[in-house]
Order: sequence, then C-alpha cells, then structure tokens
Amino acid sequence: MKLIPLKENIEDYIRLSEIIDFDNQSMAKKAMELSKGMKTDIQKAKSIYEFVRDEISHSSDINSNEITYRASDVLNKGHGLCFTKSHLMAAFLRVVGIPAGFCYQKLSLDEGNIFHGLNGVFIDEKWIRLDVRGNTGEINAQFSLNEEKLAYIPQEEIGDVDYPYIYSNPCHEIIEILQSNSKLDEAIDHIMNLI
Repeated sequence: MKLIPLKENIEDYIRLSEIIDFDNQSMAKKAMELSKGMKTDIQKAKSIYEFVRDEISHSSDINSNEITYRASDVLNKGHGLCFTKSHLMAAFLRVVGIPAGFCYQKLSLDEGNIFHGLNGVFIDEKWIRLDVRGNTGEINAQFSLNEEKLAYIPQEEIGDVDYPYIYSNPCHEIIEILQSNSKLDEAIDHIMNLI
C-alpha cells in the first residue's frame, strides 16, 4: 500500500502538542535513554518501538479501566490503548528527531468491529508503518523497514478498511471520547460507534 502523509511539511510530524507532550523531563529523559549509544535513526526507532510495544501494556490486556491518552500519561501509568501507545511512540520518536504520525484501520475481529491505531514513521527516506499494540496470542507485530509486520492484517472481503493516510495529529474524535469519559470501557463503547 502506498502511504499518504496528509501534511507536505515534514516539520508537522515532529511538533509538540497537548497530546504528544514530549516537553517534560521524564519523556525526554526516557527517549534519550532508549536511544543512547545508537548511531542511526533505524537503531533509535527500533529500540523505542520495542520498548513501547513490550514494556507498555495494552490496557485491555491487563484489564485496566483507567484512561490514558497523553503520551506522558501512557509512560507514567505504563499502559494505554493502541491509539495512546502510538501517542507515546510518536512522542519518543519526535524527541530524537524522527518524524512520526498516526494511521488507522477499521477491523472486524471476534470481539466485534474495532478501530485500531498505529504509527507512520519517516525513516530511511521513506514512510513505513509500525504497530506498538503489544504482542499477545496470535498477534506478532515486528519492527520492519521493508515488509509490514503489523498486529492485524485487514480483510477487505469482510469490510475491513486499511486507511493509507498518515496524520500529523491523533484522531480528534478519539481524543474527545477519551477526555470525556471516566472509565475505559465506556470510552471503548463510544469509539466502536465511530465505525
């Protein structure tokens, strides 16, 4: 699939925002720790990717009903949904100067229709997608420059949609839902209604 960044200026993919809040000490310190001694952007991105994928839990996997959505909250609490884990990944990458954005999929899974978030990353002079959802069961996402190894492979024949766009900011509707609900299960119900 040809990925389509929605902003022409690459600088839009390294900006600070209220949600991608890498301007606090703990965020910058952790990003620098994860990339310490690494000479290439590929090495830095792989280290950051593996940390967020493996060390930050998916909220559903640990049965947490707590909502996190800012990158710094995801780091401090140690968990988040796929969307919010992608916020942390983008924040860390932006700290070390690697452009990163947000991609989405609409999927039909055993638990019903879901909206799934992942990252678009500009590395090695091209955009790639990386999925930090977290590996569990049959999910086996990996860092790969040439062949996508994502958590889910959309099945168009059953109505799944794999959106090719790379957004510079997270989906506004999802952020509003996360901000306006106090419990994660309530927020997930509203996110499912976006589909």
